[in-house]
Amino acid sequence: MAIGRVISGQSLSDAEENFNVSLRPQSLDECVGQQNVREKLAIAITAAKQRGEPLEHILFYGPPGLGKTTLANVVANEMGARIRCSSGPALVKAGDVMGMLTSISTGDALFIDEIHRLSTPVEEFIYPAMEDFKVDYTVDSGLHAKTINFPLKRFTLIGATTRAGLLSAPLRSRFGMLYHLDFYSTNELTEILSRSAQLLKLTCEAGTLELIAARSRGTPRIANRLLKRVRDYAQVKGTGVLSTQIVDNALKMEQIDSLGLDELDRSLLRALVHVYDGGPAGIEALAATLGEERDTLEDVVEPYLLQIGFVRRTKRGREITPRACQHLGLKRHTEKKTPAGQPQLFDAE
Repeated sequence: MAIGRVISGQSLSDAEENFNVSLRPQSLDECVGQQNVREKLAIAITAAKQRGEPLEHILFYGPPGLGKTTLANVVANEMGARIRCSSGPALVKAGDVMGMLTSISTGDALFIDEIHRLSTPVEEFIYPAMEDFKVDYTVDSGLHAKTINFPLKRFTLIGATTRAGLLSAPLRSRFGMLYHLDFYSTNELTEILSRSAQLLKLTCEAGTLELIAARSRGTPRIANRLLKRVRDYAQVKGTGVLSTQIVDNALKMEQIDSLGLDELDRSLLRALVHVYDGGPAGIEALAATLGEERDTLEDVVEPYLLQIGFVRRTKRGREITPRACQHLGLKRHTEKKTPAGQPQLFDAE
């Protein structure tokens, strides 16, 4: 199954999340990549500091593993503010948010990951908190019910989501700054890996970090995960030094090829060729063929294949591209012949 994929942008465990926290930059100057976003944030933070005001509410959106949580913490550090963290699925009712909002001081940040998964009652409850910095909280029920108006300190809500399209229009409109995070280049990932290797006190031969970066699917979380796997392999199978051979062998054991494709990616591409003659094929049909969930293919597998031009989406379904066939050595069957002597069902007009 795809849950434990090495090249998934999702965090695999709390232990990995703790590992990533130790490698995260603490300031905008330490961040690598997302140049446009960092410049806009730097201007907004400097202006807010000069005016002595909290930042506007911020929404970061983009694929998993690109640094939305990292940037939220960096913003709080740059503002000299505390940050309270939660996630959309954890905030089920208004009372879950109430305790966080009332304990926030002026200028503090409230970070909500996967904010598109907020329940409707919670989402509607935080509208006045975002706009007017007050909430109406109902206590008791029935005849004894009463609504209490709580004024709040001015705070900054930082939201992060991998599915910006699922955010309701009223919630999206209340964010003053919306930033889309793009995939990273190989050079940017190499710079990130170099910083991580220094923090981990790793000895790396020339060119080894570039090899890992090229197979990291443009995602820092995947790059750091692969670095950790290669480090373990070098420690057990070698001398602890990262060499080209060690990196190649470690990633070959993980079944990750030169472009960062794993076995699930290749299975989808092979199914498109062998079962559906290169496509088009519907996502439901592909999910049934591979024995995977539709959401797994749409959210985890497909984005990178679309990004590198190995799959294209059409109104009729997914199609494989010649570039993907060339990479995997597959031959697409483009001609569909009618058996001799069998009449065609429809005459061409």
